[in-house]
Amino acid sequence: MRPKGPHGRPRLDDAQFALLEAELNRGPAAHGYVDDQRWTLGRVAGLISKLFAIDYTVPGVSLLLRRNGWSVQVPGRRAIERDERAIAAWKREVWPQVEAPRRTWAPGSVSKTRPARGSGRPKDGPGAGVDTGRR
Repeated sequence: MRPKGPHGRPRLDDAQFALLEAELNRGPAAHGYVDDQRWTLGRVAGLISKLFAIDYTVPGVSLLLRRNGWSVQVPGRRAIERDERAIAAWKREVWPQVEAPRRTWAPGSVSKTRPARGSGRPKDGPGAGVDTGRR
């Protein structure tokens, strides 16, 4: 009844990781992900499970990839179909109608229970007789 040491989960060896890397380089479309051309950690975990019958968690896949020199890549946020002229026209013609006018300065308070009232200016102070146009 000798202990066999700590239980170790199966890991990918160098040859298996080289095969995984080759499959990742083929791209997501080669593995059925035609709608989105990005490798997510969940998709990589599914590929590992399909190829080697080894189940990795999402954090485990992240560690595996980082350990082997892979890094997170964030795609550009611009669509290929982006039309700069249409965007400029929309900003020029439509946005001014949608955007609410900006409020002019008015006294305020951060307190929800005691909101500010009036301008806080003394009635007999400088500018007391000047109409500011605020109502």
